Amino acid sequence: MAIATSQQISRYFDLYQNTEITFTKDIIRTLKMDPRQIYIKFPGSQWPCIINSTSFKLARIIIGIKGGAYQLISKKDPPPVNLRFCFASTDNQPLSFFISGKVTEITPYMNSNELAIVTITYTQRPPDDLIEMVGHLLDANVNFVRRKEERIEINEDSLRRLNIPREETILIVQNVPRHCILRDLSFGGAKVILLGLAQFLVNKDVILRIAFEEPNEIVAIKGKITKAEQIQGRKDIISTSIDYEDDSVPLSYKIHINNFITTTRKKILDTQFSASGEQISVSIPIETKQAPSTENKPEPAKEEQKEATTPKPELSNNVASEESDSKAEENKSSEETSAQNTTASEKSDTVENK
Repeated sequence: MAIATSQQISRYFDLYQNTEITFTKDIIRTLKMDPRQIYIKFPGSQWPCIINSTSFKLARIIIGIKGGAYQLISKKDPPPVNLRFCFASTDNQPLSFFISGKVTEITPYMNSNELAIVTITYTQRPPDDLIEMVGHLLDANVNFVRRKEERIEINEDSLRRLNIPREETILIVQNVPRHCILRDLSFGGAKVILLGLAQFLVNKDVILRIAFEEPNEIVAIKGKITKAEQIQGRKDIISTSIDYEDDSVPLSYKIHINNFITTTRKKILDTQFSASGEQISVSIPIETKQAPSTENKPEPAKEEQKEATTPKPELSNNVASEESDSKAEENKSSEETSAQNTTASEKSDTVENK
């Protein structure tokens, strides 16, 4: 069973708070409830009972009319009661809790003179453990109707997420087990590949056996082959479509399929929101700052004066380099001038000697 977040638990409570489930054998087995550890507790005493049904608002229990519990709750002002639930957790450790409530109705059970069904209205919200377990169950039943034809293609990723160890399984056709390979699964049916001839398998009643892990179990689902096609290039291998009988689909199978579909749908929605560019929640908040607008706002005179009187280091370096370059050019020109004067004087001396 997938782990539900606090948001998911709140969603379950809001959607299904008034939906009542009856504890059948299939539900008791799926939820791993221990019926022997269910009882009602009064101040100073406790009595065993049979849990008949529950919602997130109330529960109905069955007790004997001749027992001490019935004598207490049948009074004009019955005392407050606490209903104890007990389940087996994933590590096979008992998970038990009490829910406080009050007796609001007592009626005979199926017109019996020995048993009574007692309605206990909760005076507090049930624990999250109960909401999560019952919510998973109710959500799977709802999606079994709404998404009955959504297909799950079988590959390495889907096998891992469905907790199916391998794609090879057994299909029982007219009491004869045959090896087959899973190709897709849904709430309402499956597609498998097996050896055989199409004309001899269409409209045959079958039982598909599928092994699951976490928890380890093998589910058997009754159905009928509605379509059979030959695999291209192979005359002895066919692909068959199976439609399940709705009443034969185990609750544990519904929960496995529902967990896969809801998880996949959530991932698709998250990807679409991310790709659309809409704002999404992030783990690290990003703070953005806007530059102040400078329109129609004159800068302060003091800042202008400070910028004018305070030369930047880069400008001072450029000015110094230009001054040194100009001095070097002046020295060079003066040296050339002195050299020209010396040459002219020498020429004039030579002419005078001649």
